Amino acid sequence: MPFARRAPTFATKSRDIEGVASLRVEFEFAVVQKNRKPRVMSGMRPTGPLHLGHLVGVLTQWANYCETADAFFEIADLHAYTTEFDDTATIRGAREAMVAVWLAAGVDPNRSTIFLQSGVPEISELQVLLSMITPVSWLERVPTYKGQIDALGQKVATYGFLGYPLLQLCDIAAFRGEYVPVGRDQVAHLELGREIVRRFNHLYGSSKAILIEPQATLSEFPEVPGTDGRKMSKSYDNAILIADDEETTTRKVRSMVTDPLKIRRGDPGRPEICPVFALWRFVNPLRLDGIAAECRSGALGCVQDKGEFAEQLNEYLRPVRERYAAYVADRGALERIIEEGTARAREIAAGVLRDVKHAMRLT
Repeated sequence: MPFARRAPTFATKSRDIEGVASLRVEFEFAVVQKNRKPRVMSGMRPTGPLHLGHLVGVLTQWANYCETADAFFEIADLHAYTTEFDDTATIRGAREAMVAVWLAAGVDPNRSTIFLQSGVPEISELQVLLSMITPVSWLERVPTYKGQIDALGQKVATYGFLGYPLLQLCDIAAFRGEYVPVGRDQVAHLELGREIVRRFNHLYGSSKAILIEPQATLSEFPEVPGTDGRKMSKSYDNAILIADDEETTTRKVRSMVTDPLKIRRGDPGRPEICPVFALWRFVNPLRLDGIAAECRSGALGCVQDKGEFAEQLNEYLRPVRERYAAYVADRGALERIIEEGTARAREIAAGVLRDVKHAMRLT
């Protein structure tokens, strides 16, 4: 693999985040009750091609989960419809290509479950049932709700978008997911889900809990800068895509912004504000000290730095891109992986839904 694979530790220090009760989760994968791996749940929305930020920020971690956890990775197409409902062709077209990147990054379909959200209707039925006990005020207080409406407009002020956090909970609850890697901005979503689970168990659990309260594992996903210095994002058109060829990657790197005060070679630079320097730590951290010293002294010019970095980045991405091309070329294999994973996921979700309906006296 072109990147270091370090087993994650499931530990977060006690802290208060946006009023959420302090969470302390300590879990060592090496020692699990009854030799059972903990169940981890994560997913991505198929809204377009994946980029370098996805690779170093998320997928390297997912590859580790294949070794240390009973991992479920969701193609969250229903979630994509909450904001991209007017671009269904992109959602449909991105599914297999997204999974191809997952596999190229080291996600092992034989040691994890890759499934399609819309292919597990039990998730949607569970959302309907849990919506009966979820106060609207709980959903409205999620910080990202009004923030996203302000950013995207009334287009997303829909019933489906309001219920996004509940659907997110059902993605986890349908498989009795125990641990969910989240960034700080998602903690409020997960805590809402935990409240809904507690309410359900209080109403219908009698002597035992029917649903499991998922635990957050605070993951400090690195913020990967794009070519313009902002966070790398498809929507900003500043991303270095996994699907780009090497010529395109080199052109994008050469267009990157650097220190605006370093105009000529020989001018001292400030590597701490340079997006190119920030990317070096993902691609070749052994060069960081040397690059920083040469930049500060003025010995290294921006053009030379970007040229060397483009070569290193292409070398770093080459094996991932080669595997990606092979997976994309075999669409039948991708469809089989998704189909088999979805079948396994549905079997598990059906059992959970059966327990929920029994507890609610629907069966």
